[in-house]
Amino acid sequence: MVSTFPNSSSVDLSRIRLSIRSLQPQLVEWRRRLHQQPELGFQEKLTAEFVSQKLQEWGIEHQTGIAQTGIVATIKGNKLPTPHSPLPTPQVLAIRADMDALPIQELNEVPYKSQHNGVMHACGHDGHTAIALGTAYYLQQHRQDFSGIVKIIFQPAEESPGGAKPMIEAGVLKNPDVDAIIGLHLWNNLPLGTVGVRAGALMAAVECFNCTILGKGGHGALPHQTVDSVVVAAQIVNALQTIVARNVNPIDSAVVTVGELHAGTKRNVIADTARMSATVRYFNPSLKGFFNQRVEQIIAGICQSHGASYDLEYWSLYPPVINDMKMAELVRTVAEEVVETPLGIVPECQTMAAEDMSFFLQEVPGCYFFLGSANPEKDLAYPHHHPRFDFDETALGMGVEIFVRCVEKFFS
Repeated sequence: MVSTFPNSSSVDLSRIRLSIRSLQPQLVEWRRRLHQQPELGFQEKLTAEFVSQKLQEWGIEHQTGIAQTGIVATIKGNKLPTPHSPLPTPQVLAIRADMDALPIQELNEVPYKSQHNGVMHACGHDGHTAIALGTAYYLQQHRQDFSGIVKIIFQPAEESPGGAKPMIEAGVLKNPDVDAIIGLHLWNNLPLGTVGVRAGALMAAVECFNCTILGKGGHGALPHQTVDSVVVAAQIVNALQTIVARNVNPIDSAVVTVGELHAGTKRNVIADTARMSATVRYFNPSLKGFFNQRVEQIIAGICQSHGASYDLEYWSLYPPVINDMKMAELVRTVAEEVVETPLGIVPECQTMAAEDMSFFLQEVPGCYFFLGSANPEKDLAYPHHHPRFDFDETALGMGVEIFVRCVEKFFS
């Protein structure tokens, strides 16, 4: 848990407009309903039904069933241009929110605890969906305040296997074409009343591999008759760490983590196979393709030196989240208007975690940012993906205010 945050009483909510502050009870109600009915990736049927019901209730044009359970809402501003000015082609700003949950058994004892056994909103996506709904509601009621078009993308399956790419392939950035995109992540690594935003790399690319070492088993007393897959695997695990230490520029952050290693069935039997699974993470897009090659070189070399063979499966999951400089500056200036705390805007907020928002940012300029949501005073500071994860719901209204101001500034 985080314990070094400033007192939450220092958060000034007066910068949130009254109409959004009055929406706070509904934001909490929506978030808690979603929290009680979490759904895994591409299974968000109840979530999508709830979102669609609200959008229909508010008269907001939207499409359902995109990439199975995704939704796109379109809100057209009707702010009149200044007199004698030509009618420009309206710009289009997209706002993205993910909807899926995680296969985690919730341990929180709260009235809104998950009702789905073994599934939990342990990363804040219920809050993201509630914020996007609140933004949609406000913009629909205040279309006279902006002149462009806002697309709100409710995305499935961010956690796995990834819903952004299928939604892009389904055309969510077309008809009308999106000019820029923004999104946020409620972030318990930052305290309530802060915003983490920076240009350039915010979150890492993630690549994965599974490797099976094929040796020759035998009796533990007769190792000379075997090819010990455990010894080979151990040397591979150690050697893989030299990729970051000796092959990657020290200025570039990267990490190779072997998270699984399985071998053997008995203490006096030399295992004929060893299986490992790992992730590779980095910020610099130029490193794409490098790790795949280097990992296999190391595995092949060590296996050859021991007389073993191997089976390697390597794939790329998500590219790095790279924020556009102009869009990051737009979000930063808006955030400065909304939050005023001892920490305020936090540019040093990079994380080696990954996010498929990166696929949207490869297509159009945009900015993904972190909205601080931890509050230790309320015991709301457990990390993401923890079975007791929860966040300070005050952040919901702050998220709506930031999104609305981004829309107003983008079209101004």
